[in-house]
Amino acid sequence: MYEYIKGQVTFVSPYYIVVEANGIGYQVAVANPFMYRVDETVVNVYLQQVVREDSQTLYGFSSIQEKQLFIKLNSVSGIGPKSALAIMASDDHGGLVSAVESADSTFLTKFPGVGKKTAQQMILDLKGKLTDIGIEAGGRQTSLDIDSAPVSSSDNLLLDEASEALQALGYSAKEVKRVSKELAKVEATTTDEYLRQGLKLMMKK
Repeated sequence: MYEYIKGQVTFVSPYYIVVEANGIGYQVAVANPFMYRVDETVVNVYLQQVVREDSQTLYGFSSIQEKQLFIKLNSVSGIGPKSALAIMASDDHGGLVSAVESADSTFLTKFPGVGKKTAQQMILDLKGKLTDIGIEAGGRQTSLDIDSAPVSSSDNLLLDEASEALQALGYSAKEVKRVSKELAKVEATTTDEYLRQGLKLMMKK
C-alpha cells in the first residue's frame, strides 16, 4: 500500500497527473490536476490505492487530511472513489462538513452524482465523523473572488481545459456549457483559476 510519493510532475491532463519518481512515472488521479504544473519542483502527493476487478488506480491528495476525507466519503454507500474525488474538487471542504453536520441535503446534491438519496446517506454515515480529521465546519462559499472582465482569445485554451476537467469530475455537458458562458467573463490567467471558479459556480446553481 502506498502512503505518498515525492517526485516531479511530468504531465498534467484534465483527468490525472503523472509524477515521476526514481525513473518511474506514476499516473495519479487528483481532484484538480491543474493545481500542479510541469516543472522541476519536487511535489509530495499523498496516495490512496483503489483496486477493482478491472483496474488499479492511485488517487492523490495534497494533504493527509484530504486523503482521510476521501476515505470517509468513499465509505458511504452510493459514493465510489470517482464521486468522492469529484466532491473534494471544491475548495470548500469546511462547507461540506458544515452541510453534513447541519443535515443540509440540498447543498450536498449540488455535487456531481449526488442525488437526494445519496445526500441523506452521506449525512447518516458521516455526521459527527468528519471534524476528527482536522477539517472544521465553516461557512459555504457563495461568491466569486476574481473580478469579471472580458477574456482574450488567447485564454480560450485554458477555459476549454477547465471545461473538460469539469466534465471529467462528472458534471454534465449541459451544466458545463452553462457555467462556461459565465467563466468567459472571468479574468483568469491559468486553467486552475478557471476550474476553481467553475466549481464555485456549480455550487451556486
